[in-house]
Amino acid sequence: MAKIFSFQPYRYALGAGPLQDLVTQPYDKISPAMRARYLSLSPNNLVRVILGERHPDDSDTDNVYTRAARIMNEWIASGVWVRDPEPGMFAYFQEFVVPDTGERLVRKGFVALGEVVEYSAGIVFRHEQTLSGPKADRIELLRHTNTHFEPIFMLYPDPARAIDALLDQAASAPPIAEVTDEYGAIHRMWKLGAGERIQELMANKKLVIADGHHRYETAVACGSDRMMMAFVNMHSPGLRILATHRLVSGVETNGFLEAAEQDFTVTPIPGVDALKAAWASVGDRSIIGAAIGDKLYTLEDRYACGALDVRVLHERLMGGVLGISEAAVRDEKHIRYIRGIDAAVEEARKGAAQIAFLLRPASVEQVAKTSIAGGVMPQKSTDFYPKLLSGMVMYKVE
Repeated sequence: MAKIFSFQPYRYALGAGPLQDLVTQPYDKISPAMRARYLSLSPNNLVRVILGERHPDDSDTDNVYTRAARIMNEWIASGVWVRDPEPGMFAYFQEFVVPDTGERLVRKGFVALGEVVEYSAGIVFRHEQTLSGPKADRIELLRHTNTHFEPIFMLYPDPARAIDALLDQAASAPPIAEVTDEYGAIHRMWKLGAGERIQELMANKKLVIADGHHRYETAVACGSDRMMMAFVNMHSPGLRILATHRLVSGVETNGFLEAAEQDFTVTPIPGVDALKAAWASVGDRSIIGAAIGDKLYTLEDRYACGALDVRVLHERLMGGVLGISEAAVRDEKHIRYIRGIDAAVEEARKGAAQIAFLLRPASVEQVAKTSIAGGVMPQKSTDFYPKLLSGMVMYKVE
């Protein structure tokens, strides 16, 4: 049974500044340039806590984690953060335009506390492997601050969309928070009250982690019994996964197409539209796009049916043909990731990548099926868009 709870979060006070100057993308999506911009926006921007600056003379008593705790406590003492007087759950809607298609959608979810359990309990399921480095970093931040600054992104099944109907009722009132992020997505939040009916409807649900595997496993490792989660119906029409394309460099690619032809039908195509048409008509077979210089090809797997395209790419093409090991993939050696098919093709055209491998997005059904069956997908197999903002609500563990 999935157990969820209302809570009394801390939120930025009105006097702290415009909310769009205070919140951030998730910590693992913040580039150095983004961090610099956040720092320039406000002395109260959350990046100072979740991704603070490291100094050469850091010590056991003065380091990025102790400074994060000190800044956070100063914000609470000075009223930059204020705690909600009553517990509740929070409807969280994101209005956005889908990259590549221009489709405008609203993703509807809610934020509450969720029970933290081991995967073996059969309640929470992962779909990606995690890396030790990010978990060690998040463990130290959690131990020093005792606070969750951004929710885990959880999927739950509700084909009747009964919970979505309750969220729509709450969203008929003015939101308690609204912000437009740097990608143009509009984030709105409403307080739901204690949420007893939602607790009842969620009681029989299995949960799949969409984003936040490292933070979830950090909470497990720290012995947390509850943490902040955002729950989105996997049957929601506003739920979208974007493809993350692969850029390969620094490997021997001579003869790649000839070697691939042992298992794949390799076809030159005139452009990206032809690749999209092939994806639309291929059914359950895998077609991988490959941009090499200014040429574009489809590689259709002649044997596998129903396999995940990203797994076919990693195991059969990058691993089997190019010899890129799993360890190299984990270390991001010879491989970079990029969102947007046109951007990926341009990297190959201008020589910034030897090969740009182009993938169609995984479906929500594929993610759920893989997870609940106990499987995992390769790193960066899914890009749930848009991301949940950090700093809309924050949970300080009692």
